[in-house]
Amino acid sequence: MLNFKVDQAKCTRCGLCVLDCPSRIIECSGKAVPFIRPENEDRCIRCQHCLAACPSAAVSILGRDPANSIPLTPKSFPKPGAMINLLRGRRSVRRYRDENVDPDFLRSLLAALGNVPTAVNRMALTFSVIDDKDVMQRFRVKALTALADAVKAGRVPEQHAYLVQAVPAWFDQKVDVIFRGAPHLLAISASPESVCPQEDVNLALAYFELMAQSAGLGTVWCGLAKMAMELVPELKAVMGVPPGHYYYTMLFGRPAVHYARTVQREEGARIRRIQM
Repeated sequence: MLNFKVDQAKCTRCGLCVLDCPSRIIECSGKAVPFIRPENEDRCIRCQHCLAACPSAAVSILGRDPANSIPLTPKSFPKPGAMINLLRGRRSVRRYRDENVDPDFLRSLLAALGNVPTAVNRMALTFSVIDDKDVMQRFRVKALTALADAVKAGRVPEQHAYLVQAVPAWFDQKVDVIFRGAPHLLAISASPESVCPQEDVNLALAYFELMAQSAGLGTVWCGLAKMAMELVPELKAVMGVPPGHYYYTMLFGRPAVHYARTVQREEGARIRRIQM
């Protein structure tokens, strides 16, 4: 049941909820308040656009009280200049402090990821996080030890030859070229039954990265960690990634490096203006 309700006293019959419904299942006739026919409820994608669009906070759906939502005004969002600076100043961080991110703050960041876009609003993502640096160290040792065994057994594919170099770097030089000494690891996964599973995963990680870097955290997309997890499936099990699920990994933590300025690579954006 959608539990779609409209407060008759607050509703102005503006029709915005009707117009903005992606599934076009909200109806309004005459002076009656908007409604959804029972036979159309299964077409709802649970986006809550109706609740968000109502200017008088008259609409409730899925048991959500609009009074519990955050009011939005033009001043609620960062100015374009601030967002441009964030994008230009974002760096892939590969040096981290040996300290934990505040767990309450981290939980608030991860909870916000429930708002990232997913195909058909399926919201079928799983966020698996190592939020303690001591746990991360045990995972690091487990991964590199298992990787050393794989190298010894000749199980590392040629296209992943860089992983071979990680073994002597760690055991002989104490250099972590895979996890970069990061205190935390985030793996986001999606079921293959999702409409666009890999796209959903990538979007969620991109949103997390921007939130984290705006809060002074460092991040780096870690393809090497994913390669290691593919080579050693037990690492995927530790991270809670089921077999066959789409996923990707990101390292994060307090950075041990400060970048004093942006780089200059405007030529990286190839812009084509289409005319018809």
